[in-house]
Amino acid sequence: MIVSAHLPVIQVIIPLIAAPVCSLLPKSRIAWIFTSLISVATFLVSIAITLQVNTIGLLSYNMGNWPAPWGISYYIDHLSALLLVLISAIACITLISSRALLEQEIPAHKRSLFYTAFLLCMTGLLGIVATGDAFNVFVFLEISSLSAYALIAMGRDRKALMAAYQYLIMGTIGATFILIGIGLLYMQTGTLNMLDLHQRISTIASFRSVHAAFAFFTVGIFLKLALFPLHQWLPNAYTYAPSAVSIFLAATATKVALYLLYRVFYTLFGFEFSFEVLHLSSILMPLSIIAVIVSSLVAIFQTDVKRMLAYSSLGQIAYMTLGISLQTQAGLIASIIHLFNHAFIKGALFMCLACLASSIKTTQCQGLAGVGRSHPWVCAAFVLGGLALIGIPPTSGFISKWYLVSAIFESSSWWLAIIVMFTSLLAVVYVWRVVEQMYFREPTSELVSLHATPRLLLAATWLMIFLTVYFGIDNRYPVSMASAAVESLL
Repeated sequence: MIVSAHLPVIQVIIPLIAAPVCSLLPKSRIAWIFTSLISVATFLVSIAITLQVNTIGLLSYNMGNWPAPWGISYYIDHLSALLLVLISAIACITLISSRALLEQEIPAHKRSLFYTAFLLCMTGLLGIVATGDAFNVFVFLEISSLSAYALIAMGRDRKALMAAYQYLIMGTIGATFILIGIGLLYMQTGTLNMLDLHQRISTIASFRSVHAAFAFFTVGIFLKLALFPLHQWLPNAYTYAPSAVSIFLAATATKVALYLLYRVFYTLFGFEFSFEVLHLSSILMPLSIIAVIVSSLVAIFQTDVKRMLAYSSLGQIAYMTLGISLQTQAGLIASIIHLFNHAFIKGALFMCLACLASSIKTTQCQGLAGVGRSHPWVCAAFVLGGLALIGIPPTSGFISKWYLVSAIFESSSWWLAIIVMFTSLLAVVYVWRVVEQMYFREPTSELVSLHATPRLLLAATWLMIFLTVYFGIDNRYPVSMASAAVESLL
């Protein structure tokens, strides 16, 4: 009972303390075992937190027994619990399965530092979700971002350095905007507790400084979210990062940024102020529409499959923000469901590419000619992941688009459904380009498997595919968690 009362902070403390310990471990294999055990422990804690939230509702934890708003408080509701499970599960699967992959991509003397940075990135993402303090959000945002820059820079291609530098510049600008927004609110209210801020903002909603803070938060979060046209850092970051980093970031980083959007515009400023007073939807909807069309079109013409999936992620992010822009409960539920489902879909697809990169050393579309014959299990997993990305039943991608289209018709914006269907057809085009190369092209003489596909990585890929199909058949968990989350947000 004593331990269960401290679970919200234990969730963040475990990887935070483990990170410096990992950097001192002498051998990379020991570091991998240690990091994997930490990720498993973190995942189990997130499951325990979810069970508590489902039983008693909102969990609150005051650091040092200082009551809010004087002290830092952690708040875990259904939305937070859903993200904690998602982040820790993806981290657990990625770390356990990627040892052989990292031995190929990361020099031996850097592997302990890689695992250290990975644990810090996970700590930052979990902290953003758990904390109820606005300045704490910024601190954890910087922890996750700085470690992500280091992880991306460890890519084998020298372009990884430029990708990390570009991400650093854009990420720093976004974090600065968020910090300025926090500072403006603190100047007017004298508090950093998010629930307390919400109550006080309602009394000073007409102040120009509050409007300015809203604007700074909007730009900063859109940068972290990679929403068009503030998306330029994402394609290079996903393309040139080490394969394990691409898997983890593609499945979690933008999802946590979207969580931050929910928290700021629903919990902090409130729905009425964000959508009825300052008309956030008038910005969010057109940007989402442009993003989903442009990113899908650009994805078609990419020659590197990792880059193609990166642009695909921009379109999927736009689906999530499109659901928010509908200003309805159904639209918000659809957004959260797609956040959850897309994490496993995109994680599975990047794992497929990691398997191929490990074996044939390429993710170029032309280089995958005939690979379906030599790597049937990997290519079959990619096909199923691609079908989920398109939204074909019985995958979880179909559930996401079903809820989104239903919310669109409920809001009488039928023309948006046409856009969703059109961009889904564009997804068919860019997924088919890869499938055609895998199965309907003759293998080139250069297609030589330099390494066998790591068994753990292949098993993890199929685990992600299984989850993608499972949540398409039995979607009670994400739907119930999303519905409960929306009730608390609204």
